[in-house]
Amino acid sequence: MNRVNQNIFKTIKSKKSLAILIDPDKFDPSSVENLVTALPHQTDFILVGGSSVEEGETAVCVTALKKASQLPIILFPGSYQQIEPQADALFFMSLLSGDNPEYLIHQQRKSIDRILASTLEIIPTAYILIDGGCYTSVEKVSQTQGLSQDDIKYIVDTVMAGEFMGKSCVYLEAGSGADYPVSTEIVKAVKAVSSMVVIVGGGIRTIEQQKELYDAGADLLVVGTAFEQQIESL
Repeated sequence: MNRVNQNIFKTIKSKKSLAILIDPDKFDPSSVENLVTALPHQTDFILVGGSSVEEGETAVCVTALKKASQLPIILFPGSYQQIEPQADALFFMSLLSGDNPEYLIHQQRKSIDRILASTLEIIPTAYILIDGGCYTSVEKVSQTQGLSQDDIKYIVDTVMAGEFMGKSCVYLEAGSGADYPVSTEIVKAVKAVSSMVVIVGGGIRTIEQQKELYDAGADLLVVGTAFEQQIESL
């Protein structure tokens, strides 16, 4: 198995990027052309994944998106059953903000056979859930709580623990549909000490929020709910 080719990770690391998150549980293959047309022009990647997705839904979603778009598809799985070999890359995540071993190592161990049977580009990622002002599906499924945005030192220490474990990226996640995103103060503090790629998602709804987070040091922003609402309005 050759995982030397890290083109997607190199792209994320080289420039400010935007990813649109598509939840297979809410995906309609018959309207994939409209969805792709509605993607913001600056979109660099499509993320596919969700906290609660039935087995097989990810395959349907990735297959349709591959036919309709040339954008790279990165898996953002809520479980090992969402690993789909047709995608281009996988955020191989460990949930470091909580104490549930199922999402720290057990789901990762269960995923190995699927990964070894694929050619997915593997991107080791520290996944850190941060309080976004409301109870999110990530908290429900993982049975963990988001870290308080006021305790920046605790967050930074958790980030650095992930870096010393050998992660390439840190994903600071406020959760789908969060009332507000991860603060720029947190992003600045993380960027000041970490050499990892910084990914920020959850609660990002405006261009102004995107600009502030990029300026604070975010390398990749992930937008999901705001795009879903845009599609619904269309």
